[in-house]
Amino acid sequence: MDYKRLGNRIREERRRLNLTQAQLAEDIDISDTYMGAIERGERSLTLDTLERLVNRLGVTVDYLLADAIPGTDSIFVEQFKQIIDRQPLERKQMAINVLRSIFSYFEEKEP
Repeated sequence: MDYKRLGNRIREERRRLNLTQAQLAEDIDISDTYMGAIERGERSLTLDTLERLVNRLGVTVDYLLADAIPGTDSIFVEQFKQIIDRQPLERKQMAINVLRSIFSYFEEKEP
């Protein structure tokens, strides 16, 4: 498992919620020192801590562990869903249009 990537993803989600490490640590009942070590990838998490963390951040376990799980379509769909669910309807439509443009570009470049 790549604890650095896990820590980075946790940090991104914490910042998205405008929480400090100390606030998040308090919310999930761990020390802020331990929270910092998790975000730096220096410490692993217990399942209990992981459960409290995903519930507080409002994400799924598979989203946080996406780098540790071999890629499947369902993982990518879940990651996209995690990102897009937070957005207003017009941004969702814009994201779909951008993806369509990207894939059209790749299809045109294929021999």
